[in-house]
Amino acid sequence: MNVEEIAKILPDIVIVAETRADIAAREALLDRAMGPKRRKKSSEKLRRGRRPSEGLALVARDAKGSVVGTARLWDVRLGEGGPAALLLGPLAVDPAAKGTGIGSALMRLAIAEASRLGHRVILLVGDAPYYARFGFSAAKTGQLAMPGPYERDRFLALELVTGALDGAKGVLKAAGRKLGAPARRADSTFGKGGAGSENAGVSFARPTGRAAL
Repeated sequence: MNVEEIAKILPDIVIVAETRADIAAREALLDRAMGPKRRKKSSEKLRRGRRPSEGLALVARDAKGSVVGTARLWDVRLGEGGPAALLLGPLAVDPAAKGTGIGSALMRLAIAEASRLGHRVILLVGDAPYYARFGFSAAKTGQLAMPGPYERDRFLALELVTGALDGAKGVLKAAGRKLGAPARRADSTFGKGGAGSENAGVSFARPTGRAAL
């Protein structure tokens, strides 16, 4: 799915690269969607002090310009010195916009962008029945682990390149750019080079419903 297809399905919604100006609105949305305990889960250990993967921090805006959805992906390694991968989290939609298709549009665009940028696999901790529609499953995460407590049946993966997880094992390790590292200027037009996020790192926790860690 690309931005043109999203515009046809959700004419009042635009999905763009997140910028610093979106941070406060994104954080408020996450508080509403995920609750006060969102900062205490194991995925935070892989995001703390890091920037999202280049070009993979997205926000959805409504007709008024308000942030009504967010999706970010983070660079990780599959075990110590292992191959590169992405960790999704969080994917969340404002409760007032639940059921409108925004979450699905964010997810599909995030997958498309990750593939276009050359990534091989996306992992997440989330609701298996919901993410199955995008191709995620726990079939190849049995030899992998999160760096802290998590529910095994919610640890899911999507291979963007067939066989990318063959032989993968170990605990996920943070591999993203640190917050002190230079960030590229954000480009809000997807499909025209990497759209970088200049946001500061934050923490998240277990979602309610369809939100991903």
